Amino acid sequence: MKLPLLYDVALSLLLARGRQSLVAAVGVTFSITMFIALLSFMAGLNQLLDGLVVNRTPHIRLYNEVQPAPRQPIDRYTSAGAGRQHHFIRSIRPSDELPRIRNVGAIIAALRRDPRVRGVAPKTQAQVFYNVGTINLTGTISGIEVEQEDRLFAFGDYVTTGNPLSLKTVANSIILGKAAADIMLVGVGDVVQITTVKGNHVQLKVVGLFESGLLDVDKVQSYTSLFTAQKLLGEANNYVTDVQVKLYDFSLAPPLAREYAQRYDVQALDIQTANSQFETGTFIRTLISYTVGITLLIVAGFGIYNILNMMIYEKMDTIAILKAIGFSGGDVRRLFVAVALAIGLSGGAAGLLFGFGLSVLISYVPFHPASLPTVHFYPVSFNPVFYGIGAVFSLITTYLAGYFPARKASRVDPVDIIRGK
Repeated sequence: MKLPLLYDVALSLLLARGRQSLVAAVGVTFSITMFIALLSFMAGLNQLLDGLVVNRTPHIRLYNEVQPAPRQPIDRYTSAGAGRQHHFIRSIRPSDELPRIRNVGAIIAALRRDPRVRGVAPKTQAQVFYNVGTINLTGTISGIEVEQEDRLFAFGDYVTTGNPLSLKTVANSIILGKAAADIMLVGVGDVVQITTVKGNHVQLKVVGLFESGLLDVDKVQSYTSLFTAQKLLGEANNYVTDVQVKLYDFSLAPPLAREYAQRYDVQALDIQTANSQFETGTFIRTLISYTVGITLLIVAGFGIYNILNMMIYEKMDTIAILKAIGFSGGDVRRLFVAVALAIGLSGGAAGLLFGFGLSVLISYVPFHPASLPTVHFYPVSFNPVFYGIGAVFSLITTYLAGYFPARKASRVDPVDIIRGK
């Protein structure tokens, strides 16, 4: 049978059951709309959380952690009777080596020549006490190269008050965590006194406040220039405890971490290992979003299935007449599949449009969490993949919802229907 004729008959069936067809199309529209909006919002939320943790984390961190001496005196005991004795060892002391990276200048230069490396940012960590009257608060000062830290880790985005470049231009300056500044009742322009682990008292001028989004971190973390941190520790200007590496392709981090650890005789931690639990949470949230969205589409498919079943039941005489005048079983099957796809296409197209509109609306809703200073609206991701998935699933769902009733209609015997009438 010619396709134009089939399409004309399908349109007639749709108009004959216009209200039910409209309800089915609205069901598909609602499902696609919520599918797009839900995935867009959850993807935006995941990107926000990734920005808080992953974007602030180096792809590879090179460091030299204090560890027990790799070869203890007992390991050197090789007398003939050693094999018949048992040695009980307690309180193995770490080696007396400082947590500095040896030959750090040559390592940084080599890393910056590596074509796989996007940037390198050295850091010096120092444990200190913030002196608040007679009370000492535990803190950590990170000495950084401000330009590199800002370029690679968006450090300036988290400085809510002051200019991060002041660390470079103002001697003996510090950027405090907002929570620590609130506890000490200080602001930009004030002077704070700290005590180093060696007992030295140093005064630093506050040139900025930052918020990382993690309150526990903001209570203890602060930043100074790399030179100031080295001076606090009483070390030379080549004293660096961490080398932070950003790659062009962070998926290369695990093998490169092993390569760098062996080549430079340091410890190396890749971003996948450091954030394995966080990635698990992101995967679970995404899985839940897809599950809910696909469930909505399946429910809409059952609605189409029920409507087509009722249409076939009520149009048995029409189907019998069609087959009596020359329509084959395959023509009847294609007819009702076309009806289902028409409902799916119209409802799916409207759903994609409304889903985009709802996503845009959500992205303009104000959102000002106190712990996230860089966030002003609800996060939404406009990934075209979501719209492609929604369109494909709407077609698959409506096709299957129409195929099984259409197969039933194609098997109708017109003689039995006409005899019954």
